[in-house]
Amino acid sequence: MTRIAVNMLWCVPGAVGGSEQYLVRQLLGLREASNDEFSLDVYAPRDFSRAHPQLAHVATIHESTSQERVRPLRVLREATWFASRARDAAVVHHGGGTVPPRSPQPVVLTIHDLQYLVYPQYFSRTKLRYLATRMPASVRRARHIVVPSAYVQRTVVERLDVPLDKVSVVRHGVESSLGENRTPERELRDRFGLSADHVLVYPAVTHPHKNHRFLLDLLAGPLRSADVQLVFAGGAGRAHDTVQYAIAALGLADRVKLVGRLGDRDRDGLLAMAAALVFPSSYEGFGAPVIEAMALGAPVIASNLTALPDVVGDAGYAIELDAQTWADAVSDVIARREMWQRRGRERAVAFQAADSGRDLAAVYRRVEQ
Repeated sequence: MTRIAVNMLWCVPGAVGGSEQYLVRQLLGLREASNDEFSLDVYAPRDFSRAHPQLAHVATIHESTSQERVRPLRVLREATWFASRARDAAVVHHGGGTVPPRSPQPVVLTIHDLQYLVYPQYFSRTKLRYLATRMPASVRRARHIVVPSAYVQRTVVERLDVPLDKVSVVRHGVESSLGENRTPERELRDRFGLSADHVLVYPAVTHPHKNHRFLLDLLAGPLRSADVQLVFAGGAGRAHDTVQYAIAALGLADRVKLVGRLGDRDRDGLLAMAAALVFPSSYEGFGAPVIEAMALGAPVIASNLTALPDVVGDAGYAIELDAQTWADAVSDVIARREMWQRRGRERAVAFQAADSGRDLAAVYRRVEQ
């Protein structure tokens, strides 16, 4: 078996967004796609195994004594504790977007996005300085780079001056068991006070680029008379107070539910009952909720920005951020729900965890040679 050392010390459970699911799902899919070809040693923060018990069935998980919430200390541990234990690995995979100052070779580097170059205003000066230094150094040290979408591949090649043949797309994949244990609709309606015939769901942290305000204006404007409620499911981000203020100012307290970050069962249940997943984000390296929604039978309405049009394809709406255009799309997915469900499920078949694992296995084989 080929030993792979995977650095996931950056992956604080519940704190890093879609990049957490992306790496966990592809590692789960790797075993399914390649049988026993690879031996995985995953190095992760304390309590990582509790958050991802299924990963322990396909990998040996080595937990740090810390939860790794302080970046400088985490980088130091990557360059010392992790580096010493990964020394004999055939491939060293850094999954958090950068390579620490000291790392065994050969290196596979996952870059989830380059948002800091597109929306620098959403980053602190300290983090911008760190990324401006570490990203170019990291891509130079990597033998190969993994990205979640063709959009990120293009931006890495263009903005970081990386040869195209050094960057591979490893698609995001969802597990085949997705939704099997979802929370029933009636339970969710009772718990969250959802009485409208149609429920729109947006699972996203309340960061500025996620554009929650656009959906509030949609409800207060073209959809003001519609029998529709909106659920925001996600942690509190930098725009959370602004979102709360707008809900009150627009008189939407009864129509908009802020339910916080949900577990998988509740997330799957909400998407399965949703009239639509609404996803107006202005920046996504992939957009995993789009594929999750399609797999669970929720029609998709998303912005036409960054990676989202490539992910949505012709299985949903990827449209400009215009309120009336979105209102028309909501009416259409409600009227033609079965057709959009069928398209979405057909699209989701190409984004399974085993597919993600096959893509990753091809990269590992290439780097190992």
